[in-house]
Amino acid sequence: MRNLKHILFLLVTLKFSFGYAQQIKGTIYNKLNQPLEGAYIYNLNTKSHAHSTENGVFILNDNHVGDSIKVGLLGFKNTVFVLNLDSFNTKQKIALAEKTFQLNELVITEELNPISTISRLDIKTNPVNSSQEILRKVPGLIIGQHAGGGKAEQIFLRGFDIDHGTDISLSVDGMPINMVSHAHGQGYSDLHFVIPETINKIDFGKGAYYADQGDFATAGYVDFSTKDYLKESSISFTAGQFNTLRTLGMFNLLENTKNQNAYIATEYIATDGPYDSPQNFNRLNLFGKYVSFSPNNDKLSLSLSHFTSRWDASGQIPQREVDNGNISRFGAIDDTEGGTTSRTNFNVEFSKYISDQATIKTNAFYSQYNFELYSNFTFFLEDEDNGDQIKQKENRQILGFNSEIRNDLHIGEAELVLTSGVSLRHDIVKDIELSKTLNRTTTLENVQLGDLNQTNMSAYTNAEFEFGKFKIAPALRIDYFKFLYNDRLQTNYTTQAETKTILSPKLNFYYNAKSNLQLYLKSGIGFHSNDTRVVVSNLGKDILPRSYGLDIGNIWKPTPKLVVNSALWYLFLEQEFVYVGDAGIVEPSGKTERYGVDLGFRYQLNDWLFLDTDATLTHARSIEDAEGQNYIPLAPDFTMAGGLSVNNLNNFSGGLRYRYIDDRPANQDNSIEAKGYFVSDFNINYSFSNVTVGFAIENLFDVDWNETQFATESRLKNEAQPVEEIHFTPGTPFFIKGTISYRF
Repeated sequence: MRNLKHILFLLVTLKFSFGYAQQIKGTIYNKLNQPLEGAYIYNLNTKSHAHSTENGVFILNDNHVGDSIKVGLLGFKNTVFVLNLDSFNTKQKIALAEKTFQLNELVITEELNPISTISRLDIKTNPVNSSQEILRKVPGLIIGQHAGGGKAEQIFLRGFDIDHGTDISLSVDGMPINMVSHAHGQGYSDLHFVIPETINKIDFGKGAYYADQGDFATAGYVDFSTKDYLKESSISFTAGQFNTLRTLGMFNLLENTKNQNAYIATEYIATDGPYDSPQNFNRLNLFGKYVSFSPNNDKLSLSLSHFTSRWDASGQIPQREVDNGNISRFGAIDDTEGGTTSRTNFNVEFSKYISDQATIKTNAFYSQYNFELYSNFTFFLEDEDNGDQIKQKENRQILGFNSEIRNDLHIGEAELVLTSGVSLRHDIVKDIELSKTLNRTTTLENVQLGDLNQTNMSAYTNAEFEFGKFKIAPALRIDYFKFLYNDRLQTNYTTQAETKTILSPKLNFYYNAKSNLQLYLKSGIGFHSNDTRVVVSNLGKDILPRSYGLDIGNIWKPTPKLVVNSALWYLFLEQEFVYVGDAGIVEPSGKTERYGVDLGFRYQLNDWLFLDTDATLTHARSIEDAEGQNYIPLAPDFTMAGGLSVNNLNNFSGGLRYRYIDDRPANQDNSIEAKGYFVSDFNINYSFSNVTVGFAIENLFDVDWNETQFATESRLKNEAQPVEEIHFTPGTPFFIKGTISYRF
């Protein structure tokens, strides 16, 4: 009788196992026992699929005993295993072995975010080695530097002169980079505190189509993620022309420690630049990160960083003085420009599985930031005796958090991923100042001086309904702002205050036409905030200009070694209305529209040679101005960037890169033109044992190019009348530097 019961129990168990779909759970690791994010887990029998989270965890539904499960991730060897009875009772632990990157193994529908996968391909085949290269990894994004290397880069994207970040949202590990109500300009984004070798992933999206992105995300967003661990420690030393030095150290602190990682990185840079008046630039970066995983795969990470920089600058020089031979392209009218800045960051991230269907992810951050900048754009236009030098200065604290919960649900046959989040950001800015100065030592007049507080609270919900090959994703975001300003130039103490709330709906569609062809239609409303001083002076009117956008595009793999992405897009802004920090004034420019085409491809010619190119064609105009008077200053019409990359050819690596931007209007009637440029860079490296040696050349063909240009009215000391023309910062000439690195 007892044996009969055992047999019956076994039969029932087998019937249940073979007859009913069950769930399997597990984690994906690499050979260093580190979790792998984005691995694709696929049941070859039932076609069910899942992706691993950043903790390496996956949950796969609809499985039976005897099913074959395939696990794969780009840059790792695929593995296949067969389910047995124990598979449903124990968590799977799957280790993937790293291998040489091969583009023919990419399957579009297996990627979590096919568009952002492009940046992962680029980092793999052409690693970043400078802070400027970090932003250049975003397809279609062009940058320029115009103040001695210490000032944040000027950004161009989708027909926008974004200045230093007005219409693009930037973050690192969930911590915001854009500075609201900044002394130099709204959205000012200085990424120089990021050590490029610590970057692990770049997530980006163009347009305002993403519910988790709010303020500044009109042209798009970029979110950088730092590495959780180092494969090995290393030190490197770089030396080059113009008294250029760079030292880098990256050190493992908890090597071979189970479920814990910790490392520190430090970087020091110094250079005089190619200018007649030396830049005397230096920058020091420190970064440390600790990561811990619990037995339940909860993840906790702590990061701390500090950055400080100082520089002198030759500023933007007038073309007429170069043409008449009074100064060289690398000369200066006022070489007392420059500045100092520093930032200290503390960031805590925590992710946890609440249940098999729900995860929560939270980060909290605090930043202490200081900024002081001296500029002179117009020379002696306003003050014939002392000149027009200005100082912009502030002391800022930023604190806040982001929290997001994700639920994986089913409604009938449809899969539903419901993601909801809340966030808070609070800026406390003391002594925000715009003053007229002399020789960086004497304050002649305070134009603006005050204290401000700005608070942004937001909430959003995004739903992704998946019906086989088709996915629809509606979303809604709400943002609340409070603006406070105390003008310290007023005799009586008064707090000026305004509040504003804005709703931003999104609606996106995706269709996986084939395993290697995804089509999409994205739509959404976005916005960017304006400077608190503008908000209170305008009594809260027209302070959150909206954007309305639409993208129709695809990412396609027509052959095994070629990936193509393209998009047609349209963007309307109801008001380009920004605070100009250089003058302490408001410049509304009315309604604008932009539309264009994005096109990019990645091609692997053989095992070690890769070709990539990204091009954008844009039409940008003001709607409310007459034809011929409606150009948007500095909006690029055509940009292109790409190159050839060599990856692990008999221990050699390197590449030839180029970037191009065409001639573009510098003013509204296009009577003044900003000249375009085509610049090429080259680098080559050779590794042997634990040592890598290499050299890099910027501006390989030594072309004369202007990195940044503006139509500016200025007057020199000896001029009776002002002149409006191009003022520019020259681009780097032929510049060679060598590097030696040691890994241990």
